[in-house]
Amino acid sequence: MVVTYAFIYYQVPKLLYKKKYILFIVSIIITSYVFCVLDRVLVVHIAEPFLRKGTFEQEPVIEILLDIKKLYSSYFLSLYFPTLIFFTLKLIKEKFIEISQIEQLKREKSLAELNFLKAQIHPHFLFNTLNNLYVLTLQKSEKAPETVLKLSQILDYMLYQCNDKHVTIEKELELIQNYIDLEKLRYGERLELILNKNIDNPQTKIAPLILISIIENAFKHGISNTIDKTIVKIDFKVQNKTLNFNVFNTKSKLVQKDITKYRDGIGQKNIEKQLKLIYPDKFQFEIHEEDISYTVKLNIDLS
Repeated sequence: MVVTYAFIYYQVPKLLYKKKYILFIVSIIITSYVFCVLDRVLVVHIAEPFLRKGTFEQEPVIEILLDIKKLYSSYFLSLYFPTLIFFTLKLIKEKFIEISQIEQLKREKSLAELNFLKAQIHPHFLFNTLNNLYVLTLQKSEKAPETVLKLSQILDYMLYQCNDKHVTIEKELELIQNYIDLEKLRYGERLELILNKNIDNPQTKIAPLILISIIENAFKHGISNTIDKTIVKIDFKVQNKTLNFNVFNTKSKLVQKDITKYRDGIGQKNIEKQLKLIYPDKFQFEIHEEDISYTVKLNIDLS
């Protein structure tokens, strides 16, 4: 036990791990000699008198000290073999602990990144909706109270109901419906909106606030950049825990500056980062842009 504790808790961490290799080797040579001598002395002068019967000649201590060959051939392996076994088990245990800690750090890092990405959505979404409300109040529109109600429901969901990693499809659809209602209130006859839903189980779980960003950008690319009537078509299908989500919108043929940076900036990158964190290797995210249309396709294995 003394050999094991000296090797594992002093010589290895204090010398070997700190790259004091010469001191480590010298320490092993000296301590192994001392421990072998002590072991031989204990056997000859303490153990044998209790176990052996009759008279017998005991080696004097000085002879034990000088008989180095016998010390190492008879006692070194018996002392250090159990030490090496214990050291190996300790290394295995430390490796498992290290792996567990790394995985925990990865989970905490992913959660922190995800919370940061969600935090980016809140002010972005709120700012655009408040702009819509501002226009309605300037026009003294009767739609303003309904807009405030829808906005309060959206904020309640974003701030309090979607703090979990996953929510039900039913809850996420309520958010989407409220957002669509706000846009319909704002644009009226200029907007032709088609929403197709096909869901086998409304309680299927999904990560919150991913889909709303795609829908929001469909309105930005489409109706907010043109004075003509715009079509926004949303296909939402969940079957056997697989989501097929397609958003199509018409847009002006004129080349528009990408003010929202959706293609190259925060919008698309935000969505892709969230998907990689929550659904690694379980999603397909595609964007197709034509002269007068824009399509986003997202497929996720929700299982």
